[in-house]
Amino acid sequence: MKISVTVNGTLYEREVEPRTLLVYFLREALGLTGTHVGCDTSSCGVCVVVLDGDRAVKSCTMFAAMADGHDITTVEGLVQGGKLHPLQQAFWDCHGLQCGYCTPGMLMTSYALLKHQPNPDEPAIREALAGNLCRCTGYQNIVKAVQQAAAETNAPAPEPVAT
Repeated sequence: MKISVTVNGTLYEREVEPRTLLVYFLREALGLTGTHVGCDTSSCGVCVVVLDGDRAVKSCTMFAAMADGHDITTVEGLVQGGKLHPLQQAFWDCHGLQCGYCTPGMLMTSYALLKHQPNPDEPAIREALAGNLCRCTGYQNIVKAVQQAAAETNAPAPEPVAT
C-alpha cells in the first residue's frame, strides 16, 4: 500500500507492506537508524518516536500504514540548524547516557512530555519515563537532564540590548 508521511519535516511517499512496523520503515526505507529496535514487544521504549508533534509512540507496535498522513519526529529531527536540542544537550551535560542504546527513546519520550508539561516535577518525569528501560544510568541523571532542559526551554528570553 502507498503511504504519505512527513518525517522530521520531509514528506515521504512510499509503498509498504501492510504489516511493516513503523520502526522498520524508519530504519530500512528511510535510513533513519537513530530509532532503535529493542524488544519488539513495547516493553523497553528504545523505539519511541513522536507522532504529530506531541504524542510519544512506540514504533515497534505501530504499523507504518497507521502513520499515513501524520507527522513523525525521530531523534534525528531534534537537531535544528546543526545545534543540539536542549534535551540532547542536557543529556550530555548531566551524563544522562552511558551506552546510549535507550537514549533516543528517552529523548523522544521526554520531548513529548515537555510538550504537554513544560515544567514537570520529578514524579511526573519518572512517570512519563516508566515505559523506557535503561540498563546503565540508574535514571537519576536522566531525570536531571529533563529538569535542565525544562528549565532552559522555559527560561525567559533575554531582553534585547538597546542600541
